[in-house]
Amino acid sequence: MSNDTMLQAAVLAELVWEPSVTAGHIGVTADHGVITLSGHVDSYSQKQAAENAARRVKGVKAIAEGIVVKLPLEVKRGDDDLARAAIDRLAWDSTVPRDSVKVKVAQGWLTLTGDVDWHFQKDAAEQDVRGLHGVVSVLNHINIKPRANAGKIDESIMHALHRSWFDPKHISVGVDGGKISLNGTVNSWSDYDIAESTAWSAPGVTEVDNRIMVN
Repeated sequence: MSNDTMLQAAVLAELVWEPSVTAGHIGVTADHGVITLSGHVDSYSQKQAAENAARRVKGVKAIAEGIVVKLPLEVKRGDDDLARAAIDRLAWDSTVPRDSVKVKVAQGWLTLTGDVDWHFQKDAAEQDVRGLHGVVSVLNHINIKPRANAGKIDESIMHALHRSWFDPKHISVGVDGGKISLNGTVNSWSDYDIAESTAWSAPGVTEVDNRIMVN
């Protein structure tokens, strides 16, 4: 049995194991560690859960995600109703600055715009609306406000990565204004995510280009 065949089987098993995913309509192919997901699910949250499940499998180096959300008739709702639900949900989240995020809805596709101070606020806004009934996809176009005199961002990030047990020999940080690029290798997707979230936590960061490879 080839490595790709074993990896495909492992991802399929993980999708079946994940209780929040109905895996019967999801297809999986593997090619040298690159997993392609296809098929359809009943909700956008299931689509996200399927991708997260695939990432947990050892040996997965990248994911090409092509799952389509096909909403059941009983959960479809008008764009106006969905927009109101999204606005209400954002208003209840204390981590998202009030009136900082705008919502546009077109056939179940939500587009978020506006300006916030931190990436965690941008991420929280997206998390708020992902699970709403009727959502087909979320486009997060919220901007992070730039900061003047952000200081030596790269040094701050490297110190933070070192506190998280990252070897400086394996990770490098590039800076262009508030834009950060991460390069290097890690052993797991968990480490990949930690490195990216660490970079986002630095004051003055407006964009992170995570080029880290997973072994």
